[in-house]
Amino acid sequence: MVNNTPFRIGCAAGFSGDRTDAALPVVRSLIASGLPSFLMFETLAERTLALAQLARRTSPDEGYEPLLVDLLEPVLGLCLDHGIRIVSNFGAANPSGAATRIKALAQKLGLRAPRVAVVEGDDLSGLEHRAVLERALGASMPTEPMVSANAYIGAQSIAGALRAGAEVVVCGRVADPSLVLGPALAHFGWATDDWDRLARATMAGHLLECGAQVTGGYFADPGYKDVPDLAQLGYPIAEIDVEGHCTITKPVGTGGCINEQTVKEQLLYELHDPSSYLTPDVIADITQATVRSLGPDTVRLEGVKGHARPEHLKVNVCFESGWFAEGEISYAGPRAENRARLAARVLQERLQHIGALRIDLIGVTSVLGDDHSRWLASSPGSADTSRDVRLRVAMQHPQRDSAQKLIREVTALYTCGPAGGGGVRTALRPRLGTVSCLVPRTAVTERFRMVD
Repeated sequence: MVNNTPFRIGCAAGFSGDRTDAALPVVRSLIASGLPSFLMFETLAERTLALAQLARRTSPDEGYEPLLVDLLEPVLGLCLDHGIRIVSNFGAANPSGAATRIKALAQKLGLRAPRVAVVEGDDLSGLEHRAVLERALGASMPTEPMVSANAYIGAQSIAGALRAGAEVVVCGRVADPSLVLGPALAHFGWATDDWDRLARATMAGHLLECGAQVTGGYFADPGYKDVPDLAQLGYPIAEIDVEGHCTITKPVGTGGCINEQTVKEQLLYELHDPSSYLTPDVIADITQATVRSLGPDTVRLEGVKGHARPEHLKVNVCFESGWFAEGEISYAGPRAENRARLAARVLQERLQHIGALRIDLIGVTSVLGDDHSRWLASSPGSADTSRDVRLRVAMQHPQRDSAQKLIREVTALYTCGPAGGGGVRTALRPRLGTVSCLVPRTAVTERFRMVD
């Protein structure tokens, strides 16, 4: 039977490393609404998951979101007291470890033990999946040691866990919008082939998944797109009705803004084809969607259509890819840019036998530069008016010792010239490569289990 009561879901994190004080205003707003409510933490990206796999190699108890306790501690008790269920992907490479940590946190806070479920099946790095990955990747299959292989699974197991009574659901690699669709499926009782409703809730998840981007954070551009009180950004809340349409708002008294422009920007974010947004659960079509303001910081999204879900799932495979070295040094005062360019040429000449360098002059050319450093061939001549330039040089190399030479050469610029260099900073870390492929849905078995 379909439940006709709308529900609310708030997002308190849009990536790993997001602010840890965002959840409390969201939870208070959910409590005040009086509606059935969920709290979502979206903390996982492709690189984040690979790094979590590396962390788990070092310590089997690690590999989940490192800020888990900081994110949950301010609100776990309130959520348990008021029936606000938590859905997250901060399990990363170790959902079971995250679940254990959540139970330990509840005990430390003197709370009753929450019912925690973990969603599994996304990890395809085991030997039993090697053949299907080799078939999918073909010649692109890495010869280097594999770090991780994770499929983007969908909302079904999240919904199943919530229907089974889970108060906290911990996922690894699920598609970001599935963190909203799962609660919608569990709450409304929709059929799993009700494509229009599934697509509408999926796009609600797409609006929430990046946290404060939709409340003005990534929208702000002073003098062009002004956003009030950016230092106290409120994080978004979606109210979803039985048809899947959503209204986006934020906690009263928080900074930022929600208007038609912020919602449209986020709606189009990472959308390659507006008529065919592929997710594990449904293919969403926003070509007939409407976005309209209902009042201050309140925007309605309607008109999303849905089509049958894809028969394949996306898999990201991460592998060891040598070492990454980088170094920075600053030049200031008259002719700073020319001195930084000279330092870059010195490094190129001294390291040319090792490999190519990525060279940036931060403040002059970096974001708009390129990995081949072609800009260095041009001479600034009399146009060298920059008085504060930071030179950044980076290299990727299969051998650690060779990559280390870049660090030594940047440090040597202190006294080997050019004049006036200072503030050297260097780093050396393992490099990860990524390839993607599609595997048949039948090759992936997703499931949930309750953690005692």
